[in-house]
Amino acid sequence: MAHVLSTLANELQVPLLSFTALDPSLSSLQYPFFVQTAPNDEFQMAAISEMVSYFGWTEVIAVFSDDDQGRNGVIILGDKLADRRCRISYKAALPPDPMAKRSDVLRELRKIQMMESRIMVLHTDMDTGLLVFEVAKSLGMMQKGYVWIASTWLSTVLDSTSPLKPEIANSIQGALTLRPHTPDSKRKRDFMSHWNRLSNSTIGLNPYGLYAYDTVWMIAHAVRLLLDQGGEISFSNDTRLNGYSGTGSGLNLSALNTFDGGKQLLKNILETNMTGLTGHVQFNQERSLINPSYDIINAVGTGHQLVGYWSNHTGLSIVPPETLYSKKPNRSSSNQHLDNVVWPGGETARPRGWVFPNNGRELRIGIPRRVSYRDFVLLVNGTDRVQGYCIDVFLAAIKLLPYALPYRFIPFGDGHKNPSYYEFVSKIKSGVFDGVVGDIAIVTNRTRIADFTLPYIESGLVVVAPVKKISSSAWSFLRPFTPLMWAVTAAFFLIVGSVVWIVEHRRNDEFRGPPNQQLITIFWFSFSTMFFAHRENVVSTLGRLVLIIWLFVVLIINSSYTASLTSFLTVEQLSSPIKGIDSLIGSNERIGFQVGSFAAGYLREELNIPKSRLVPLGSPEEYAIALENRRVAALIDERPYVDLFLSDHCDFSIRGQEFTKGGWGFAFPRDSPLAIDMSTAILALSENGELQKIRDRWLSKRACSSDNNESDIEQLDLKSFWGLFLICGIACMLALLVYFWLMFRQFNRQRPEELDSASPAISRSARLQTFLSFVDEKVERSKSCSKRKRESMSRNGYHIDDERTQRSGRMERSLSQERQNADR
Repeated sequence: MAHVLSTLANELQVPLLSFTALDPSLSSLQYPFFVQTAPNDEFQMAAISEMVSYFGWTEVIAVFSDDDQGRNGVIILGDKLADRRCRISYKAALPPDPMAKRSDVLRELRKIQMMESRIMVLHTDMDTGLLVFEVAKSLGMMQKGYVWIASTWLSTVLDSTSPLKPEIANSIQGALTLRPHTPDSKRKRDFMSHWNRLSNSTIGLNPYGLYAYDTVWMIAHAVRLLLDQGGEISFSNDTRLNGYSGTGSGLNLSALNTFDGGKQLLKNILETNMTGLTGHVQFNQERSLINPSYDIINAVGTGHQLVGYWSNHTGLSIVPPETLYSKKPNRSSSNQHLDNVVWPGGETARPRGWVFPNNGRELRIGIPRRVSYRDFVLLVNGTDRVQGYCIDVFLAAIKLLPYALPYRFIPFGDGHKNPSYYEFVSKIKSGVFDGVVGDIAIVTNRTRIADFTLPYIESGLVVVAPVKKISSSAWSFLRPFTPLMWAVTAAFFLIVGSVVWIVEHRRNDEFRGPPNQQLITIFWFSFSTMFFAHRENVVSTLGRLVLIIWLFVVLIINSSYTASLTSFLTVEQLSSPIKGIDSLIGSNERIGFQVGSFAAGYLREELNIPKSRLVPLGSPEEYAIALENRRVAALIDERPYVDLFLSDHCDFSIRGQEFTKGGWGFAFPRDSPLAIDMSTAILALSENGELQKIRDRWLSKRACSSDNNESDIEQLDLKSFWGLFLICGIACMLALLVYFWLMFRQFNRQRPEELDSASPAISRSARLQTFLSFVDEKVERSKSCSKRKRESMSRNGYHIDDERTQRSGRMERSLSQERQNADR
């Protein structure tokens, strides 16, 4: 009726206000003269979706009246649930009142009984809703395990009828419902008291009665404002209706007139800002009431209890919404709270929300029909018996589930080669399997089509290559360092020795002498620092600085050499040109992988290895033959398979580290609650040690262990020490620069006359020779020469000063005599 009347209201420009027609599809764009004066069903469905998410459920069944308001409300509910990664698993449409019959309800509820979800959202009118509860009670659907969430129609029953009839009260026990929240106030209490006196308490007043009262006042204020603005209540003839005389239909449409002040009256209504019985009344830009909120109530006994509130501001809370409007919105999960709920059947523990469908069908669990590595999954020939490590983990996990799990194993694969595991997991999406169990790696492309449990075993890709044992030899002491490392180390011994000799040569007698003796001193001092056995004293500051830094470098090199040599001599060494995945990528060698594994796709797509280099291998025997015959240089497989392979093949070894991290898990359909319960069970198996016992029983093998597979100790190369050599080199360079700067400065001060007297043609070579001679001199001789020159210069300066004094004295006496003669 709201849709029909809204169209007419648009034509006549008469505002139409409703506090019960709350269909979200009644858009202001399509019906500009229609105004909803109570929160519409969009907010109610948002509240229900947040309740579903709060209790940890993922699927609901929607039972609704098949009319505009019912259908559109369920559509909005589906959208709100999808925002929280939940969904409606089934929609049960019932004929709208008064056409709904008990047989219709019974037929739909029996369908629902056979389904998995136990969360029911009931969005109907009052009569149909009570009929649904009555039938559900008779079918045992108001017992333990079920959850019923009704829209606001149920709260109107609870508020308007007191006390409830026993049959109604019994049928709705444990149900949750919403009620539009109206803040408590003295005005509201007085009005309710007045209402009870008028009605002799025969009928209660629900919140929609309060919204009706406020709606009347809203219109009164808007009309008064229209008159105050100079408007009039006047109508004009609508020429578009004159052609409809209504002959034969009883309708006289031409008698309808258009309200002249309709647009202004609508504007006044939308600008309402008052305090009514329902609280503050004001519209936002979307023409919805601001701060929509609901009470969440639980039907208990002959009445109900309040378990919390929902508001568009902060979500679920146990405090009235009006106390939170002054605070910043906080929709975090830790801030969402509700009080305890009494569920159907009198349970206080949160229902799981789902059961296995009661249709007599067992779960179809797919298992891979492997032709290799049957320790993980083995279908015994000629029987239906399945065994293996993965099967034992699955069987141990389902024993910990809080419910019985009917299932049967269905093999997948042709039995001639290992199946493709991506196709295996895809059968869940296509509905062939209800779950898959086996050695299934959890990788990205598989998680897009199924939900996985927690990993029950760690798994990552590793490189396996042939190795040969290296025995000790007469030159084993050279193995800790690479040739380049040896060369750079020897060079720095000589460099440091030369730098120390240069800065010590002028003042330290131990670094002076004939050229051959000085050369021997450089070599002896350089290499004796390796053992901290140098006898020469270093007296200069620069020399000591260089020596301290070098001794620290030598300490690190000695320690690293000793540790590495010890490892080389005490641990059995395995040699292979393949050092890990990086060296394998850089080569052009062919690489083997297991048929059906995700490794091939990973190598092509992630590591960009050409397909032509990849060789599929089907069994451990093929692995060994391909590696021995050099058909492949290495193979790449998951760690659990490799551990089993190496337990029987000691001529191969893991090279490098795992270059991916992951694990194996069981897969189930998307959003299946079974994946969560199985993950919890796997975690319990890990904590009680049962998971490790199963692994030891199947995978702890045997003659040849893989414990030494990573004993390959690599030589220490320059990149491990280049920082130390860089620091030492910089120290040597700075020491030389400072030393020669000081020498040049002293040279300029002590021998300036030699520089001035030199011929311009030979000044550069003479100056260089003189400077080198100065640098080669011992510092005491240089100082004595300098002292003699300063004394000679000072004596010459004394004679000159004496002559000047005598000359000035004679001139003064001559001037004095001349002045005396003039006086006479």
